[in-house]
Amino acid sequence: MAGERKRDIIPAGDARIDVITEGSGPLLVMLPSSSRDSEDFDDVAAMLATAGLRVLRPQPRGMGRSTGPLAGLTLHDYARDVAVVIEHQRAGPAVVLGHAFGQWVARTLATDRPDLVRGVVLAAAAAKSTNPDLRAALAKCVDQSLPDDERRAARRLLRSGARAAGKLAVGLAHGGKQEPARGKCRDAAAGVVERRHSAGSGPAGRAGSVAPTRDRRRFSP
Repeated sequence: MAGERKRDIIPAGDARIDVITEGSGPLLVMLPSSSRDSEDFDDVAAMLATAGLRVLRPQPRGMGRSTGPLAGLTLHDYARDVAVVIEHQRAGPAVVLGHAFGQWVARTLATDRPDLVRGVVLAAAAAKSTNPDLRAALAKCVDQSLPDDERRAARRLLRSGARAAGKLAVGLAHGGKQEPARGKCRDAAAGVVERRHSAGSGPAGRAGSVAPTRDRRRFSP
C-alpha cells in the first residue's frame, strides 16, 4: 500500500515549509524546478510510494503554503530548508531527486549536509547537448496549435524520462544497484548519481533561475 498522502508545515528558521508526504520505507525527497511546486510530481510520487518508499515533497518558498523571505536567497538557503524537512522525519539519510533547477538544490544539499544524503538523482539536469527528439517533444507539449493527439504523444515521450528517473531513485533508496537508463529514457532522465558535488554560494538567481512565484500553469491537454 502506498499510504495516505498528507501535508504538514515544518518550521525552518524564519521560513515555514509546506511538505507533502506519502508512503512508508526509505526516504526519497523530490525537488521541483524553478517557479514550480512539488504537486507537479503527483503521479510519479504515487508510483514511488507504491514501490515502497516514503516520499517527501517540500514546497519551495513562495509555492503552496511555504513562506519565508525571498530576497537574496542562495542555493544554500534552499538546501537548508530541505535539510530541516529531512531532519524532521528522523529517518534519514535520504535519496534526493532534483528536477531541473531542483538538481542544483540537491547538489548543494549533498555538499552542505552529506550526513543527510545517501544519493542524488539529477533529472533534466544541465547538459552540453541534448537529444533533438526530446527538445522537439518539449516544444510540441506547449504548442497549442498542434492536435491534442500529437501533443499527448510528445508528453508520453517526456514521461518516459520521469519513469526512468523514478526507477533509479527506487533502486538507490532501497540500497541496490540500478542499471543505467538507456536511449531516450536515459537522455530524458539525465540520471547522473553523485555522492558529493561542488555548490555555488552566489544568489540563486545566478544559477539561471528566479525566486519562486505563486503563479504557475499546468498543461492538461
